[in-house]
Amino acid sequence: MDEEPDGEPCPSCGTNNRPGRTFCRNCAKPLKPRAQAAPLPWWRTRWPFDRRVRAGSGRLLRGTLIALVIAGLLVAGFLLIPAGRYVVEDVRDKLGGAGEISPARVSASAAAAGHPAKAAVDGVTNTYWGAPRTGDALTAEFEDPFRLVGVTVHTGISKKPEVFQKGARPTRAVLLITTKDGKRHEKTMTLADKPGEQTLRTGISDVVSIRFTVREAAGQGGGRPIALGEIEYFKRT
Repeated sequence: MDEEPDGEPCPSCGTNNRPGRTFCRNCAKPLKPRAQAAPLPWWRTRWPFDRRVRAGSGRLLRGTLIALVIAGLLVAGFLLIPAGRYVVEDVRDKLGGAGEISPARVSASAAAAGHPAKAAVDGVTNTYWGAPRTGDALTAEFEDPFRLVGVTVHTGISKKPEVFQKGARPTRAVLLITTKDGKRHEKTMTLADKPGEQTLRTGISDVVSIRFTVREAAGQGGGRPIALGEIEYFKRT
């Protein structure tokens, strides 16, 4: 058998072989045997991992990471979508316009003689709804649901300071805002004891009714009713 001094020796028998040969010319064994795969870690030998891809491929790790990312996005979406919607609606409230909306119906739990509930929504401040006592409420109902962006209140029997002080006027009220799905949102409105409009920003969608309950008042006594000169409701336009 001829020597091939320039070739690489066979790893099995040591016979020289010319470059480019795949199998040994003497023993016919592979000249470049494949490297043995690294042994699987112990956990890969247990079901159900023993039927997955081989160790070291990276597919299992990539798949696990992708699944974790997707699960994280789903959880974040579930938690953040309501908050995200709130932020978007709040920005739209600030950038958009507002227009007054009149209630379809207005009623009161009680009213002083000559000062009915409708006097609080008649568009003027020289008339007023007179609440006989704290705890009385004025309820406004609306024909169609709308986005309530604010409520403006004029308290007292007059806009003139010297006349204003002669009547009783609310200084704190609670607004119970009901939406079309039946949910209720409670807002407390602290009112300055002076004439002029005072506004509470809200930002609540699908509003169908608003109840204004007098909780505290100034100037009571002598049978004077608590005067709510005007209450205005504003929707996003």
